[in-house]
Amino acid sequence: MKKTRIKAKDLIQGLKDYYSFGLSKKDKVEVWEDRDKNLKIYVVNDEPSFFFHNERLVPTLRLLQKDSSLLKEVVVDMGAVKFVVSGADIMRPGIVSFADNILVDDFVVILDVGNKKPLAIGIIGNSSSELNVIEKGKVVKSIHFIGDDLWKLG
Repeated sequence: MKKTRIKAKDLIQGLKDYYSFGLSKKDKVEVWEDRDKNLKIYVVNDEPSFFFHNERLVPTLRLLQKDSSLLKEVVVDMGAVKFVVSGADIMRPGIVSFADNILVDDFVVILDVGNKKPLAIGIIGNSSSELNVIEKGKVVKSIHFIGDDLWKLG
């Protein structure tokens, strides 16, 4: 994996359109790239913090462990947890609640109903209004979950 140090201000500039994130110009920022796995990660103070998915910047689960409000939330029942942490997509019956402002193709953080801890990040295929109506089917495609290669970098 290729590691390149960059100025924090360059990352701050890239994040301003996505997140209001407390990053100072004195923070240590590196870009880690693995071309074989098509992976590009921003590492802040030695912690993988953001990655690119389809040219869109996404916070990692490590960062969301500290502040899950960076993404809209989808909460799953405890029966879904073992599947979610194995990388499974999220099915509508397993969802117990969700943010009311979700749009199609938003990145969402998947939380468990018991502890409200981030388990995965996914791309949602339905808006909040659609989720209120549908009762079954796949609604979130998982792109990063506890235990995957990106998680293991932390």
